[in-house]
Amino acid sequence: MLFKLQSFNQGRLSLWILMLGLALISPAPSLGSCGSVSCFVTIGSQQQVPQQGLLTTNFIYSYTPMTLPSGSGGHIAEVNQTTRRIINAHHRELSTITNSATFDANYGIIDRLGLQLTVPYLQRNHEHHHWDNNADGALSQFADKGIGDVRVTAKYNVLPSLRNMLVLGLGVDLPTGDHNQIDRQGNLLEPSGQLGRGQPGLIGSAYQAYELIPHRLNQFTYVSYRRTFRDNEGYKFGDEYILNAGFNVVPADAFSWLTVTAQLNYRYLSRDTMEARLTSTGPIGLQSVPNSGSSWLGAAPGVLVSFADTWQAYFFGQIPLVRDANNNFAQATSYTFGVTKFFQLGGQSGG
Repeated sequence: MLFKLQSFNQGRLSLWILMLGLALISPAPSLGSCGSVSCFVTIGSQQQVPQQGLLTTNFIYSYTPMTLPSGSGGHIAEVNQTTRRIINAHHRELSTITNSATFDANYGIIDRLGLQLTVPYLQRNHEHHHWDNNADGALSQFADKGIGDVRVTAKYNVLPSLRNMLVLGLGVDLPTGDHNQIDRQGNLLEPSGQLGRGQPGLIGSAYQAYELIPHRLNQFTYVSYRRTFRDNEGYKFGDEYILNAGFNVVPADAFSWLTVTAQLNYRYLSRDTMEARLTSTGPIGLQSVPNSGSSWLGAAPGVLVSFADTWQAYFFGQIPLVRDANNNFAQATSYTFGVTKFFQLGGQSGG
């Protein structure tokens, strides 16, 4: 396979140094809003199954500003979990910037079976005006930071060959992220502003790659589906569908350390639902949350540089082409930077 990961004999001390460095790094402050999202580019070293005994680690930083698509006013519904009420057009969103740092560990149990652990770190600050009588009312602010929902994924390579790869994954999101944070006014934050979703989620995925020109050009496709269960306050996040496709190119033999990549990214989020009332005295029933759900299509050019035998660094820009967020903020041009480090902890070695 093009970009097939090689096994490396490394000391465990380097692994602990890398993990310690990760623990000491924290991303820059951010502004997050209701419905904030992160970049979702496909990184091959995350999706592949490493050879037996090979540990692939990624540290990924993403910068994701959120802006209003053309024709959107930013007036969205308020979701009050304390009173179980949805109030239409009661917030006017101001601005959003999301900074996230993710640690990803991918281990080859055997050559075709791998286990992946993904740990996100988030900082989130949000500001919006309450919208009363067609005018801005009180300014509402909240902030939080910490670990989000941790994901554990089992992956199996069903088509291992020199030129083909097909990896199927089944994962679970663990409700490790804070989902009961209080804002500065003493109110429970809305669900979309919390670091975690409050309930487990199930994720199915498939990653396919084919080497078109040996050691020079390959194509890849990644699809995933996430379903999150309803939390104890009656809120359920919408299902997420992701489809990414692209190419990796090594421009010349003399530049075997350089890979140029380009991909198209599509994400669809169905609407959230909540067991809530629409008036102060109305009955509680299952309601679709207005202004939730979105669709997004974008292009993501990038570069990957291999160095020192066991390291890679990569950078992607994610540029929106089509955005629809139901009058809410949508992801604007975003950036992802990361480093990959390989460790041979045991099992097989060699190319």
